[in-house]
Amino acid sequence: MTEAAAGALRPDWPAPPGVHAIVTTRDLPGRSAAPFDRCNLGDRCGDAAEAVAANRASLVDVLGLPAPPHWLRQVHGTAVAMFDAPAAAQHTPREADAALTRRSGVVLAVLTADCLPVLLCRDDGAAVATVHAGWRGLAAGVVEAALAALGEPARLLAWIGPAIGAASYEVGAEVRAAFVGADSGADAAFTPTRPGHWRCDLAALARRRLQAAGVSRVHGGDFDTHADPRFYSYRRQAQTGRFASLIWRA
Repeated sequence: MTEAAAGALRPDWPAPPGVHAIVTTRDLPGRSAAPFDRCNLGDRCGDAAEAVAANRASLVDVLGLPAPPHWLRQVHGTAVAMFDAPAAAQHTPREADAALTRRSGVVLAVLTADCLPVLLCRDDGAAVATVHAGWRGLAAGVVEAALAALGEPARLLAWIGPAIGAASYEVGAEVRAAFVGADSGADAAFTPTRPGHWRCDLAALARRRLQAAGVSRVHGGDFDTHADPRFYSYRRQAQTGRFASLIWRA
């Protein structure tokens, strides 16, 4: 990793040797102009295509990646894309909201700007996955889908990445019902604010689902993208970029 990557975030979790992860921030170098400056990696948010392509291409050198990342076409669904070939062999982004690999040197990525990124790995380093979980995908079961693809949840570690925090995220009855209707205990993640509205703790909801599925080693969940200017935040500024959460096996 170069000095220019000092602005990137390294997850604080006890991942096994050979599993590497990093989260980009707005402090990394990039070619995007305002309001996307600087290191916008999202190609569907209105930024110039050539700027996004240059930002993405620079990540290999800036972050010391073993290969270009695999980018997904995220749709707030539950599909899990399996990658067993280098990114150079994948020409069209696959439509999915989670990705998994058991091959060394394959870099997985999800893009967010308030939604929840979740990184997963086996404790023997044999497989890694990354998940994009907005409230719709989280309620629909995208985390559980990734866990099912990995298998043996007791062997898994999870890291919950930067997302909008409970203090910044007010939601309506539709969002609360999507979780509480299926799990009454999820109500603990919602704090009433005004009639028909609640503060929603996405990280707590994700942690609850991970633990219910058998993943006991869950870390992270303490960044608020809305309050932290290092990260893009759709609620803070509707026209904004996207940052990436990356994971790979050495």
